[in-house]
Amino acid sequence: MRILISVLALLLFAVAPRAWAADVPDVLRVSAIPDENPNELLSIYTPFAEYLAKELRLKVQFTPVVDYAATVEGLAARKLDLVWYGGFTSVQAVRRTNGTAKRLVLRQEDAEFKSVFIAKPGSGINSLADLKGKTFAFGSVSSTSGHLMPRSFILKANLNPEKDFKQVAYSGAHDATALWVESGKVDAGALNFLVWDKLVQTKKVDLTKVNVFWTTPPYVDYVWTARGDLDKGLQERIAAAFLKLDYGNPEHKRLLDLHRTKKYIKATDEEWKGIEEAAVAAGLLK
Repeated sequence: MRILISVLALLLFAVAPRAWAADVPDVLRVSAIPDENPNELLSIYTPFAEYLAKELRLKVQFTPVVDYAATVEGLAARKLDLVWYGGFTSVQAVRRTNGTAKRLVLRQEDAEFKSVFIAKPGSGINSLADLKGKTFAFGSVSSTSGHLMPRSFILKANLNPEKDFKQVAYSGAHDATALWVESGKVDAGALNFLVWDKLVQTKKVDLTKVNVFWTTPPYVDYVWTARGDLDKGLQERIAAAFLKLDYGNPEHKRLLDLHRTKKYIKATDEEWKGIEEAAVAAGLLK
């Protein structure tokens, strides 16, 4: 009997550290939906990984992924710990993890996010109604601001992309959509307003060849989301690290500028109910 108890005690001792290590990983694996080109993502999120490592006193590694779905599966499989999701992918992640994934913080801009619709100046496309019979590009199928919400507003305008447009294509990323329209590969497209603003400011689009003809009403979008079984104390420290970023601090300003914001705010899960309902209405979720 004593031998059996000793064996059980040893087994429990052997298992316990592993369970604890799963909640507080040796390396915090951070990722983001690939809504821009890979080099751009590395330039944005590598400094964030370095900042979090310093604040959390924990090794942090940015782990790029091939597509939006990989971020959802990665979090569900515990291969990723913290992900920068769009609104729709955060809904998918919460569903995929049986409601356990936890939204932590969002940029203040994400509380009132927008998509822009673009076309060539002089193309005759000045409203959503003018898209009938035209070729059109969304971003990724799983993108909130590059697909879900633009599709939602198109449907509200009594247009069905698959029936009323000449062709529907998916560029895979916001910046790619802008370049497709600029080059004439498609007549029009939709992307998120912050990426568009960045492309304009960095002169990576020619405004004589492509411009905004319509902007959506605001909706909630991007959010930092942690896997649900990550240590709750660590989740709170991660949130605090983002919330303490101060635009008046030069080092913090550099990070905030990379994410095109001046401030992060706390996330409340209920805010994404509208995104989930829009996805169901658009036939992208059951």
